[in-house]
Amino acid sequence: MRVETSASNVQTVSKQYIDMISPTATILDIAKNTPSMNISVADTSGMQGGNIQSRGLTDSDIGLLLNGAPATSANYLNEDADAENVESVTITPSSSRVEMPITAAAGGVLDETTHTPTDKFGGMVDFSYGTNNMSREFIRLESGEIGHSGVKGYFSFSNTHARSWLGSGINWRKHIDFGMKKTWANGSTNDIFISWNYEDFTIDHKPTAAEFYDLKHNGVNYNKTNTWDPTSDDANRYWKNNIDHWNQLFLSAPQHFVLTKHVSFDLLPYFNLGRGWDGNGATSSRVGGTAGATGYYTSNGTPITDPNTWLTSYYQQYADQKLGVTAKLGVDVDRHNHLTFGYWFEHYTTTYGIPSSYTRTDGSNPSPNTETSQAFTLVDGQLRRVNSYYTNPGYDLHALFIEDVAKYLQDRLVINAGFKYIMTNYWDPYSGVGVSGGSGYSYSGRYGMNLTSPLPHLSISYQFNPHHQIYVNAQGNFRQPSPDALSPNYQGTLPKPQYSISEELGYRYNDDHFIVDLSFFNMNITNRLMSVAVSDTQTSTVNVGNQTTRGVDLMLATHPWHHISPFIGFEYLSARLDSNVPYQNTYLNTKGKQAVGAPHVTTSFGLTYDDGRFFGNFTLKYVGPQSVTLVGDERMPGYITDAISLGYRFKPWRYLKSPTFRLNFSNLTDSRVRSGAYGFGTNNHSTTLMDGTTLAGGNGATYWLVPRFTMTGTISTGF
Repeated sequence: MRVETSASNVQTVSKQYIDMISPTATILDIAKNTPSMNISVADTSGMQGGNIQSRGLTDSDIGLLLNGAPATSANYLNEDADAENVESVTITPSSSRVEMPITAAAGGVLDETTHTPTDKFGGMVDFSYGTNNMSREFIRLESGEIGHSGVKGYFSFSNTHARSWLGSGINWRKHIDFGMKKTWANGSTNDIFISWNYEDFTIDHKPTAAEFYDLKHNGVNYNKTNTWDPTSDDANRYWKNNIDHWNQLFLSAPQHFVLTKHVSFDLLPYFNLGRGWDGNGATSSRVGGTAGATGYYTSNGTPITDPNTWLTSYYQQYADQKLGVTAKLGVDVDRHNHLTFGYWFEHYTTTYGIPSSYTRTDGSNPSPNTETSQAFTLVDGQLRRVNSYYTNPGYDLHALFIEDVAKYLQDRLVINAGFKYIMTNYWDPYSGVGVSGGSGYSYSGRYGMNLTSPLPHLSISYQFNPHHQIYVNAQGNFRQPSPDALSPNYQGTLPKPQYSISEELGYRYNDDHFIVDLSFFNMNITNRLMSVAVSDTQTSTVNVGNQTTRGVDLMLATHPWHHISPFIGFEYLSARLDSNVPYQNTYLNTKGKQAVGAPHVTTSFGLTYDDGRFFGNFTLKYVGPQSVTLVGDERMPGYITDAISLGYRFKPWRYLKSPTFRLNFSNLTDSRVRSGAYGFGTNNHSTTLMDGTTLAGGNGATYWLVPRFTMTGTISTGF
């Protein structure tokens, strides 16, 4: 924990902690011990991302940034940067700065900062091996300053292999990071960061409560198997028919220009591209039969007749692309006021489909781009590929913002007032080709909308002396529905945008021994957007009415004392639904119920030791019980997570500047517990709707699980 001065709650994870944990750690692993974030991760090998809950909201309500540019969702954050190249992770719950290229920040902002190239030529390398046959290699090369040009850069590569920790499956990941920086004599800087990620991993089934308890108490594995038998009804659980194949490219290029002593200009272009496919064997089915009777054909028009022919459904992301830029001009108006105004543009498209192909005879799913494996049907006498859904949704966003930072009383009083106005145009054209009753059919349509939103920001901080500070902030937040969520939901309407107003009051204290941060917060949300699970790879977005969230955060840490630094975090949260949720032509009885994903109590504890040679870290976190259905008839018990890091730094030897060995352990008791809801439910049991009718049960939540005990050993050195 470090000393902060901004007018908001700030929770920062530093490089010292990052260097102690396993290099397989994702950004979610790095941030999971902070008091305001409850993290769920899919594995401990860094192959997959996970989920974030913050103050009763999810990562869809959090601005996820990498070097100030929008990153992907929490489920793909592991693909943006390797842990060795992350300098810090900063979390600001329920608040954001007006110039940030984000709109959805009711849950706050998570901003990761990557490695700054070194001035001297060199690099680092590490090797890891651990549980689940995990092996990982990483190398980073530093150019140092090239001549006297002020230019320096680095290039890194990592390769990871591991078995799935739950069920059968083998996972691979390859990753590249590249960074370059140019520094000018007048203080101007030019930066660029590029990352590329490629991986194949087994798609885990997200269990219901019943499936989880059957696994925990009876050892019945609901997940993927290592057996392919096309005559078995469980053939669709074969792991080679449930593979996620993905490529991700990320680029950000922050440019800072010092024009005069009192004027500066900042430009931040960014680009994000993801493409790949999920072979969803869980939705596979047999399609063989009498010639022509099933409606399925090969690419050359041959009917499918083998009764053991299986059809694999895919989620194919042809391109998930985000391109944007922010430009801002900063002016020192006088010795008290700094004025910033700027413009933000973002273009986003996510082209995807749900095509089908015939499963290979060995049980593996072919690439959906392989024509000889693709499934076809006849529509009006024409051979058409089976693609139950195809769409190319997107949006264009334009935003103007202005901000004034005023400092008085020897800069002890800081007043920050800002305003952002957002204009967005959405589109969602869709079409599909399917088979029903042995006959092919097709359909198409289009949705669209235009949205605008004013977002005010205000914060005030006052520092009585170097030890005491108080602050208050208030701001508006706006979450626009994802463009692929424009299709009508179970309410029969298009999702409405979510608005929220949040306020925070805080106090800080620090001296030579202690650091304390206490904050009280309140949030009012209108038309809350929530994700409901559709499958192991997809969710649907719905409005769940209004919500009020209140609580308190407390963080306490000490400066190193005899090389020991303890940390304690605590959060109390009260989040309630303020209205009944519309359901078809009536309402669910939800008013006054505890909001989903909002545990009342969260506590975290950390203890670090570092004498320069020996180092270690112990973390413990408790997350209280929480509701996971809208009507409150299904709850997830509280749970505890823990981890230990132990290591030793050897003396430099020849070209080895910092030889180090460390061991990392997680889930020390090997407990089988759930860590959060993958998809929230409406009702697990039968419930009475507001018009007196009964809604059948079976609409419960699906879950993330805490990975089982893991041990990883790593040797590393700089050179």
